[in-house]
Amino acid sequence: MRFVYNLTLPVLFLSCLLWSNTSRATHVRAGEITTKRISQTSLTYEVTFTAYYDYTSGPNGGKQAADAANEYTMCFGDGTTEVVKRNSVKFINGNTSTINVYKTVHTYPGPGTYTIGITVVNRNQGTINLPPPNQSQIIPFFVSTTIYINAALRTNSTPVMLNPPLDSGRVGQKFCHNPAAFDADGDSLAYRLSVPRTAPDGNSCVGRAIAAYQDPTRFSTVREDGGAPPTFSINASTGELCWDAPGEVGQFNFAFIVEEWRNGVLIGEITRDMQIIVVDSPNKRPLIQPIPDLCVQAGTLINQPVSATDPDGQRVIISGFGGVFNVGQDGSALAAGELIQPAYARLINGGVVQNQPATATFTWQTNCNQLRETPYDVTFKVSDVPNRPTPSLTSFQTFRIQLVGPPIQNLIARPTATANGRAIQLSWTPYSCGLPGTLLAVYRKEGCEPYTPGLCETGVPAGYTLIARLPSSATTYTDTSALRRGLSYAYRMVALYPDPNGGTNGGASISSQQACLTLPLLAPVITQVTVDSTRETTGQITLKWSRPIGLNPGDLGGPYQYRIQRATGLDGTTYAPIATINTSLLPGAADTVFVDRGSSTSALNTTANAYRYRLEFYYTDPATGQLTRLDVTDPASSVRLAASPANRQITLSWQANTPWSNDGRVHDVYRSRSGPNGPFNKIREVSVQGAPYSFTDDGSDTFLADGNTSRALSADSSYCYRVMTRGQYTDPQLARLGVLTNYSQVLCASPTDTTRPCPPTLSLDSLNCASLSSESLCDQTSFTNKLSWSPGAGPSCDANIASYKIYYGRYRQDSLTAISSVSVPTTRFDHAGLSTVAGCYYVTAVSQRGLESAPSNKVCNEACPSLVLPNVFTPNGDGKNDVFSPLACPRFVEQIGFVVYNRWGAKVYEGVGPTLSWDGRGSDGSALPTGLYYYQASVRFAVLDRNAPPLILKSWVQIIREDMTLR
Repeated sequence: MRFVYNLTLPVLFLSCLLWSNTSRATHVRAGEITTKRISQTSLTYEVTFTAYYDYTSGPNGGKQAADAANEYTMCFGDGTTEVVKRNSVKFINGNTSTINVYKTVHTYPGPGTYTIGITVVNRNQGTINLPPPNQSQIIPFFVSTTIYINAALRTNSTPVMLNPPLDSGRVGQKFCHNPAAFDADGDSLAYRLSVPRTAPDGNSCVGRAIAAYQDPTRFSTVREDGGAPPTFSINASTGELCWDAPGEVGQFNFAFIVEEWRNGVLIGEITRDMQIIVVDSPNKRPLIQPIPDLCVQAGTLINQPVSATDPDGQRVIISGFGGVFNVGQDGSALAAGELIQPAYARLINGGVVQNQPATATFTWQTNCNQLRETPYDVTFKVSDVPNRPTPSLTSFQTFRIQLVGPPIQNLIARPTATANGRAIQLSWTPYSCGLPGTLLAVYRKEGCEPYTPGLCETGVPAGYTLIARLPSSATTYTDTSALRRGLSYAYRMVALYPDPNGGTNGGASISSQQACLTLPLLAPVITQVTVDSTRETTGQITLKWSRPIGLNPGDLGGPYQYRIQRATGLDGTTYAPIATINTSLLPGAADTVFVDRGSSTSALNTTANAYRYRLEFYYTDPATGQLTRLDVTDPASSVRLAASPANRQITLSWQANTPWSNDGRVHDVYRSRSGPNGPFNKIREVSVQGAPYSFTDDGSDTFLADGNTSRALSADSSYCYRVMTRGQYTDPQLARLGVLTNYSQVLCASPTDTTRPCPPTLSLDSLNCASLSSESLCDQTSFTNKLSWSPGAGPSCDANIASYKIYYGRYRQDSLTAISSVSVPTTRFDHAGLSTVAGCYYVTAVSQRGLESAPSNKVCNEACPSLVLPNVFTPNGDGKNDVFSPLACPRFVEQIGFVVYNRWGAKVYEGVGPTLSWDGRGSDGSALPTGLYYYQASVRFAVLDRNAPPLILKSWVQIIREDMTLR
């Protein structure tokens, strides 16, 4: 139960005395904007601003200002405005407050999001939590509503709030307010707190939150139960706003937003700015007895007593709010059907003063026009009537009513005749709740388990399948779809209600009672389709069936005949006749087995195909003497086995398309290590559920009665399998046929083997730079790196190695690439023809199945660079020492950049190349004279590091020319 403190006339009079310190006129206390689309062909809306005014007299009262509030400028959110005049004024709370309604019609240019706003120049004075304190009359009042217009919404109304926002509270007591919001379209509502808004001037279309607004908990210290901290919140589902608990006497404003949702999409928002007055009083609140929620069928007359008492023994008034009354905030009747379709609810003895204990009666004759998926909320309020000047206190109780559609009555199922003899005719009483657009849905399931739906459970229970939608005027339906003889079929029906506004209205009725019927068995029933032999052209399948259950030899007319048909594939539908068997149905006749071996024109390839069979049953018509088909069996296929090789494993899967169920049974798996002709050993009993069924063979054998054949599977061997399934008909009439066993075809497969070799261990004959003499590798331009390795070994590695692959990278930073491979037993490789020994290697082993190991260890060889330059040369053309070049045996030089300067620092020569051979001439080709020159050589060596810096050599050289003519 929720308790809210409310002040009637005496308290409002007291409030005038509490805020008598200002001479400025005051008026608006609360308000909100609502809309309703009123045209099916244009985007025309009726827009209503509802304002609540203080109408107390005296120097600080709002009577004069309220009387003067004749018109306001309304902003429609599409760039247009209109001055809207007041349509009506209604007095409430003993004529101390008024409800003022401003209404207009506006047409929007097109779909979109529009925010409608309105500004009232002055609030009423004395609101404590709006700045500056007790000067709220200088703050403009602004509220807005946002609507989302699109074609899918069709007609739509925003919710209306039927409880005026003029409640009062008491210091130290929890205060609650419920707006009693009601949406005529049945859309879902959600609530959230907001902040009161203001505007820069009286004609503004844009509002903003009041910057220094103070949360009500700033004026509290403890909750009603003495705990801390105080709270101020709103229930997102019910809209109940509670402040637990006010701590000061005074006037407070706050705001909340009502969101409107349809099919999971937000289609509108309304802001209500409201006010309460908090006083202090010893009066105790009245009590209203809890009322349980109701769920009733449309058409039920509801008579719900509402009882209230008062701890102080005072008289009380019981009143009610909600859309079911079809009255406005001021209690006056609305236009017919504005909120709901008639008839409307009434509260007998509501709104009158009663001695307590007091009782009022909520009465409502519901009907089908009021059906919707969302429930109806009715809020009851009880107020005590103490002696003046004691303030009146109020308690609330919300009562929720869910209307559901009544079930379709008297559903009956009867067998009937059609061309193939399989049909069930349904009939029912004309539906009493058939609104325009209502459909009747027919559902069916196999089996007839009893089930009684709950009081408010709509729709059909799980397990039923929709088979038809019919107009609400229909009273019969004939079901001919995929019916099987001997099975029991259960039917239920529900009404599906239309949703003309695209909202949450609609839904389904309560389910009808179940109608159940078992089709008589006048045809044979297949009991086995088992593969005897797996061959490409001479396969063999044995087909078995029962005699027609429920048919005696003297029934109908004999002789009788079975006509056997076969189709290729698990789901084959192209049937061809393969045999005809005449029978008298007399005991002892061998007429229920056929061995299919194919024919010269229709080979039976059980290796490649599954096959599906059905039987037609004929009797002799006594009137004509002609064979006449009575019925045909449900088809049944052979079991089809498939295999998926895996690493040292083989995964088997199998399935069949049969009228019986193979689920929940134990199937047997057989394996042969000797080929398709066996012998086969049973290796596993597999419990299965949900085809296709599966089993993974790892070589083990858990069924030891016929010997233990456990041994790891090898990729070098082929293994053959067959599976025996077990199944049974689920219908009780056919379950007595017992467990049905069938064998699949034989299937052979080999596992894969993803076991890789272990990586080898690699070594490299590398240079020892410290041991090289100055003459080592003299004039050598081609080098060879010698690799050797040893095979890796381990229990999880494949020892069957076929070859090794050699990978090389010139620089340490390179990704290595394959350059060669060698076959076993070779474990060496000479990498010849290299311009430098610098480089890195690793080796992998490759198995006989082509699987490559991880890389070996990585090994690298480093070069031993060397370069020495002389200090003198004689470029005199005598063939001796004519050029400046490195001394004997430079090693691993890739490039030399060479610059020469004379003694004055002028550059006389510059060159770059793989070698150095300077003839003593300048860059212009002229011979340089005898003398001392300075040089800088930048030398790059063919080493392992791609980014190794060059060697910089700086020195001098003496040019000596003898018997030489300078040229």
